[in-house]
Amino acid sequence: MIGLIQRVTMATVTIDDELIGEIGRGLLALVAVRRDDTERDAKRLAERILGYRVFPDADDRMNRSLVDERLGLLLVPQFTLAADTRKGMRASFTKAADPATGEALFDSLVASCRLSLDAVETGKFGANMQVRLINDGPVTFWLES
Repeated sequence: MIGLIQRVTMATVTIDDELIGEIGRGLLALVAVRRDDTERDAKRLAERILGYRVFPDADDRMNRSLVDERLGLLLVPQFTLAADTRKGMRASFTKAADPATGEALFDSLVASCRLSLDAVETGKFGANMQVRLINDGPVTFWLES
């Protein structure tokens, strides 16, 4: 699984002008499920998203995690992150999981995150979403499990 995490001061996701997820300070994670991913990958990505040290400590060093700070998490499914872009001018999605597997593993990731964090919001799998954010830093990391 892939998680592109961004430290944000705010982030929202809407569908057809309806707000479905919103956080203040925290992390926005764009998530892709690859063809060979398993439940173990979902649990490991959850651990990494929740524990990755991206927030400043008292010395302004990135030594604090989302769980340490008890901030918000917005998880947004984005299968295009699994694209193969090495050749040509059009992405190939052969590395992405099929929709049923992708949705099941995304839901598993969400459930794992909710075990450790109260403020977990999500986008909707397979929907056309509009995501707004204010990237803080900017701080952005590509995580894989």
